[in-house]
Amino acid sequence: MSVKILNGESIPNIPWQDKPAGCNDVVWRYDANPIIKRDHLKMSNSIFNSAVVTFNGKFAGVFRVDDKQRNMELHVGFSDDAINWNISEDRIVFEQADKSTEDVNSWGYGYDPRVCFIEDRYWVTWCNAYGWKPTIGVAYTFDFKKFYQCENAFLPFNRNGVLFPRKINGKYVMFSRPSDSGHTPFGDMYLSQSPDMKYWGEHRHVMGPLKGWESKKIGAGPIPIETSEGWLCFYHGVLESCNGFVYSFSACILDKDEPWKVKYRCAEYLINPRELYETVGDVQNVTFPCATLCDADTGRIAIYYGCADTCVGLAFTTVDEVVEYVKSHSSV
Repeated sequence: MSVKILNGESIPNIPWQDKPAGCNDVVWRYDANPIIKRDHLKMSNSIFNSAVVTFNGKFAGVFRVDDKQRNMELHVGFSDDAINWNISEDRIVFEQADKSTEDVNSWGYGYDPRVCFIEDRYWVTWCNAYGWKPTIGVAYTFDFKKFYQCENAFLPFNRNGVLFPRKINGKYVMFSRPSDSGHTPFGDMYLSQSPDMKYWGEHRHVMGPLKGWESKKIGAGPIPIETSEGWLCFYHGVLESCNGFVYSFSACILDKDEPWKVKYRCAEYLINPRELYETVGDVQNVTFPCATLCDADTGRIAIYYGCADTCVGLAFTTVDEVVEYVKSHSSV
């Protein structure tokens, strides 16, 4: 492995499948996809766009579950192998981190979570309702049993809140994508900084739509992976076709110390909707990455992505392979 993973972890039990013979893609799909089907729970209409992390030598996650009333909720889940999941039938009930804010910090809905371990706890970010308008909710947990909700990070309208896995220059850092109240027809990636995970400022533009596959809008995906080349970030891009939006995903590499600066940005998508479970579902033509597992010993990466807003798929690559591809196919 020539590209070094910095501040990574050893995951000897990371899910993995070798690249199929004859495959020329830098990212390849698990041949038993989807790993979580829409009816995984008795009450679920769909399960997708979910977050997975290592936990006590095994795995835990926060899952977007839309129930049969079409409420958008967050549920906790656990797994020994990160493929077969035991997901709670009941949604997460958040306790208030600060009781004095309880009357202005009520639960509305929750979707598209990310989970990021920083220092001593797991931080959860998601699209939360404030005044029934979307913004970025923030909570933390130590054990995936009790979750403590903080005040929202930003004003509405905002989505795709994704934390970096360590402080940079002494500050917490989060991606976001300012939006509108509906199916936003625009979107650039921004980065904000905070001294305390409460007050956010120093907002920096990172990048906007560029190539055809991402020409309508873009947004951050999984937690960034720190490498010797910079921050490896998978992100989604949206094309507006005559038949609606098409969600694909690719990757970029950001400066390690000034992550609002883009060093490399892949001109092509790495995965786009083409399998049946990606093209047919509640929302057609969606591949939406929300989580990765990355083994520091081998450089293997497992990517968890939502498929057609209906189920969860799994794909694979390696740090060496994807970084080399992004650099050699960069549009910047």
